[in-house]
Amino acid sequence: MAIDIPRIPLGDSIEGGLDFLTTNYSVVTRGISRVTQTGISALNDALMWLPEWGLMAIIALICWRVASVRLAIGSVLGLALIWNLGLWDPMIETLTLVVIATFVAVIIALPFGVFAALSDRFYSLIMPVLDFMQTMPAFVYLIPAIPFFGIGSVSAIFATVIFSMPPAIRFTTLGIRQVPKDLIEAADAFGATRSQKLIKIQLPLSLPTIMAGINQTIMLALSMVVIAAMIGADGLGSEVWRAIQRLRPGDGFEAGIAVVILAMLLDRITQAVRKK
Repeated sequence: MAIDIPRIPLGDSIEGGLDFLTTNYSVVTRGISRVTQTGISALNDALMWLPEWGLMAIIALICWRVASVRLAIGSVLGLALIWNLGLWDPMIETLTLVVIATFVAVIIALPFGVFAALSDRFYSLIMPVLDFMQTMPAFVYLIPAIPFFGIGSVSAIFATVIFSMPPAIRFTTLGIRQVPKDLIEAADAFGATRSQKLIKIQLPLSLPTIMAGINQTIMLALSMVVIAAMIGADGLGSEVWRAIQRLRPGDGFEAGIAVVILAMLLDRITQAVRKK
């Protein structure tokens, strides 16, 4: 005889929690939504205001200064191809979402990473949470974003920040914990305070590792922004999604190539900054 085990109402509890938050804290979410949308519109309008050749020149100059002439030439060729394919505006919209989401994710992640590096108790608490966040399928993050912020770019930013934040926390913690102990002991011998050790020794020495985490955050943010086209986010992801709906594989591959070019540019620039 089969044993009738009652089903744990996990899904109902989650839905009830979301309903409670959206009902009682709608003023907060609307305020966050307005501020975020203002930032998105401002950055997007600023990038759109620049002529295509002007933005290409700025990006090429950045690539030349932080990396090499080869990357500068490659950036011009890649961006020129995106321009030629008629995907310049969607590329700008995607770049805007990635920049804002990465900025917010890093601002939140750095204090958590520092605290986890300095506190073993907090480290043991936050690591399982980060494991949970990194193994959760990306599409799941779109579900709570909709009741909080509705359809559109703000929900995409919310889901992208949550999805892309764990690497920045992990690498910040790892970088600080890998600072040689003899340097810390020498600082203690000279009477350095905890804040002095953090600012003058631990953070500067861990900066390459932190930059590696930021690089991973950027890559995850770009992938999530593309997926977020399913909830109304503008950009290259919406071009891919539109091509799927209309069964136009050529248009989908063109938008995919534009995503690859943008990802390679962001990756090479952040890698060059990390090496320097």
